[in-house]
Amino acid sequence: MNPDQPNSKRESGDDRRVAIALAARQIIVEKGLEGLRTRDIAARVGINIATLHYHVPSKEALVALVAESIRHDFRAQSMRHPREGKSALEQIHLEFDDFRETVRDMPELIIILTELGERARRDSAVAAIVTPLHQFWRNQFVEIYRLGIADGSFRPDLDPEGAALITTGAMSDCWRQSTVSRVDRLELVLAELERAFFRKS
Repeated sequence: MNPDQPNSKRESGDDRRVAIALAARQIIVEKGLEGLRTRDIAARVGINIATLHYHVPSKEALVALVAESIRHDFRAQSMRHPREGKSALEQIHLEFDDFRETVRDMPELIIILTELGERARRDSAVAAIVTPLHQFWRNQFVEIYRLGIADGSFRPDLDPEGAALITTGAMSDCWRQSTVSRVDRLELVLAELERAFFRKS
């Protein structure tokens, strides 16, 4: 077999999993996680239940697939705005800009993550899948704050872990605001974070 020739079976399987993830995400947005039913996903994708279960044999596998699709979207967003070689101030402003973009252009991700986060409070299997997403996001801010303390951009007495927890917590709370007030509230929050943590010139 020509090694340069695409593996049609693999591509078909990958495409099918993408379609399943997108269908599941749409249903979560419309009905919440509690309204997610495998028969509805299968109907939207145009497959039977047996084929769906081949790709996602359990609830945990389905949630993991949805989480992976969200990771993919955030990874693509980050690649559009690379951080390499940027200062701490430039990096944190890129994080803020990416969050603004998500709120403005991908609000469904916010709805889905909120649904998964609520379910994770009472479902350890979902928590095991969702928690690393939040930890990764928080750790990004930890590293930015550490860099900013070292280069003098942020307060020298700033605690990176605490500052990261406050930042992600405040930004996450904006997700729960009404659609009308979300954008304005986010700008107020980001401005307060800058006043609290940035070193005064």
